[in-house]
Amino acid sequence: MPRERPSIAHVLETSLYVEDLERSASFYTELFGFPVFFQDSRMCALGVPGAQVLLLFRKGATQAPARTSGGTIPGHGGSGELHLCFAIEAEQLERWEEALTAAAIPVESRVHWPRGGVSLYLRDPDGHSLELATPGVWPNR
Repeated sequence: MPRERPSIAHVLETSLYVEDLERSASFYTELFGFPVFFQDSRMCALGVPGAQVLLLFRKGATQAPARTSGGTIPGHGGSGELHLCFAIEAEQLERWEEALTAAAIPVESRVHWPRGGVSLYLRDPDGHSLELATPGVWPNR
């Protein structure tokens, strides 16, 4: 008889690779209000609502393994324009549009999804595609 598969609680960390760590950290803390959990010369860890962490890694700074007092973190890296989506409530959509306008951040695209959700797409300073999505984009939200 097969064993029951172990479960996953949620995605804990998501990462982006950035050219200018200070610039990117400022963008995410100022626009979204994410608190800084940790920052050094190679990375910045930001708190995201829902018990999640956004890791900003300086490009090229994490390719070698990182030794810590608790063990070794394997090397990793990424390139290109990546995508992240932040969930927002439907009643916050207009306020987000106003906040983006006030911050001089253009909305690249607005999509109305068949399930009733709406997404706003914008770019961060490194060109990563960010999405703000109301409920109704996916069946689980």
